[in-house]
Amino acid sequence: MNATELRKSITEKSQLTFSRSGGKGGQNVNKVNTKVHIALSVSDVAGITEEERGRLCEKLSPIINADGFITISVDDERSQELNRKIAYARLENRIETALRVPKKRKKTKPTRASKEKKLKLKKIRSEIKKNRARVTE
Repeated sequence: MNATELRKSITEKSQLTFSRSGGKGGQNVNKVNTKVHIALSVSDVAGITEEERGRLCEKLSPIINADGFITISVDDERSQELNRKIAYARLENRIETALRVPKKRKKTKPTRASKEKKLKLKKIRSEIKKNRARVTE
């Protein structure tokens, strides 16, 4: 993955639409389109291999629509410009986290010392419980 190419493709090829946003803002809420909807076609994402593109489609399937666009909406701030910056950052972050390959887990075995410690603790617990038993004479 080439991060600079990815960032460039996001800023150049994404489609932005704006709408009125609910929430705080007073009278401004009814007049100004501050909510940002950003959409980017999966095929337009540059700087990634075809294998990474497949992983991207798999991981981001909940936010990819039927037309193959990754869509995100942001209405966190009162300013359209701030919401636009947040939208670009979220889209880039989503793509980067989807492309990250998790490390393979290495299987490990318990050490001899840990096995002995476990058995010793079991023995101690067993003795405690045995001493609780009623004495019958």
